[in-house]
Amino acid sequence: MSECTHDCSSCSANCSSRDPKSLLEKPHASANIKKVIAVMSGKGGVGKSMVTAMLAVLAQRAGYKTAILDADVTGPSIPKAFGIKDKAMGNDQGIIPVTSKTGIKMMSVNLLLEEENTPVVWRGPVIAGTVKQFWTDVLWGDIDVMFIDMPPGTGDVPLTVFQSLPVDAAIMVATPQALVGMIVEKAMNMANMMNISVAGLVENMSYALCPDCGKHVEVFGESHVEETAQRFDTKVLGRLPINHKLAAACDAGLIELFEGDWLDDAIRQLLG
Repeated sequence: MSECTHDCSSCSANCSSRDPKSLLEKPHASANIKKVIAVMSGKGGVGKSMVTAMLAVLAQRAGYKTAILDADVTGPSIPKAFGIKDKAMGNDQGIIPVTSKTGIKMMSVNLLLEEENTPVVWRGPVIAGTVKQFWTDVLWGDIDVMFIDMPPGTGDVPLTVFQSLPVDAAIMVATPQALVGMIVEKAMNMANMMNISVAGLVENMSYALCPDCGKHVEVFGESHVEETAQRFDTKVLGRLPINHKLAAACDAGLIELFEGDWLDDAIRQLLG
C-alpha cells in the first residue's frame, strides 16, 4: 500500500480523514440541478448511450426538465442519437447547452468539434477535466433530472464523476453474457466503494422477439441479471430486446420518437 500523499483528487481510498463532500464541484451559478443519475457499465458496447437517451426521453415525456451530460468524451454518441447537428455556443457567462427537438438539454464533446468524426486524442486527466467543465461551465438552468452517459470501465472519468459530481444514483447496463456480467459487477463494486447507490440494472439485448409467433428467443443465452441484482441487493429495472427499430432510430437521430414500454417501470422508480 502506497503512502498517503494527502491529495484526495488522485485517490479513491475511503479513509477516515476524507470529507465525502470536499471534492464536489459546484455547477454553474445559474444552474439548479435537482437529481443526477449516472448510466454506466464496466464494458463498452452494451448500450449505455441508448439506455441514457431512452430514459431522458421518457423523463421529458413525463414532464420533467431533463438534461444529458455526455461523459463518454472519446466515444460520444448522444448527439447522433438525437439527430443534433448544431454546435454548442458560449457567451461571457459560460457554455450554452444544445436543446433537442423535445426540449432535452445536452452537452457533448461532439457539440464542440468542427467535424463529428474528429477523434479526441487526449490523455485521461484532460478528458476528466473536460467532464468537470461540462458540469461547472455549462448554463444548464433549471433541471429536474440529469442523466450522465458514462464511458466504459472504472478509470479516470467514472472516478471523476463520482468524486466531483453529486450523483444520486447509478444504473448499470448489462447484457446476458456471463463475461459482461462479471465486468458489470466490477462497476457495481466501484460504485459501492465510492458510496454511490445503485438504483438497479437494465439488461440490453435481453432477447429477440420472433415476428411470427411472438416467442422470446434468448440469442445470447440464459440471462443471469436477476442473480446479479440479488447478489448486490438491487433491482432489475428493465429488459430491452434486440430491436431493429431502436437501432434505426438511434442511427437516424430519431430516438425521441421511439415507442415501447420496456423502461417505463425504471423511470417511475427513478423519479416517482
